[in-house]
Amino acid sequence: MQVIRYFDSNRQAHWLEKIRRSDWSAGAFLADLISRGSFFDAVGAKSEVLLLTEGDELISFCTYAEKDDIQPTELTPWMGFVYTFPKYRGRHCVGKLFEEIERIAGEDGASAVYISTNHVGLYEKYGCEFLTLMNDMEGKPSRVYMKKIR
Repeated sequence: MQVIRYFDSNRQAHWLEKIRRSDWSAGAFLADLISRGSFFDAVGAKSEVLLLTEGDELISFCTYAEKDDIQPTELTPWMGFVYTFPKYRGRHCVGKLFEEIERIAGEDGASAVYISTNHVGLYEKYGCEFLTLMNDMEGKPSRVYMKKIR
């Protein structure tokens, strides 16, 4: 398995189709942001789409972004759009993405990465700590977790 950056890939059409095939509406939304060329407008100019792959298969994906669905906020950077395809779940694949997120965030001088979610018990497995409840862009409460950068 390897982590690749979508925008550095020479197979963007292939990976975009794989993202679009996820059974999650946010995956389709991410694919639409990329397709329309509005990804960076939505989440920030220094943002990344990270893909955990094995050969031609997309196992998991996420974003490393300046902004997420909690806005306005001074919290940054964010790990968002975290998704693992069903046949790979339970194998801690997200951990490999977290390692890359931590590396990038460390290079950027960040002391923590934030995650907005309604999952309980998932991100704690990867060393995330519940920080607070905040409203997302639709005004709905979301759990905000923090992962300290080593």
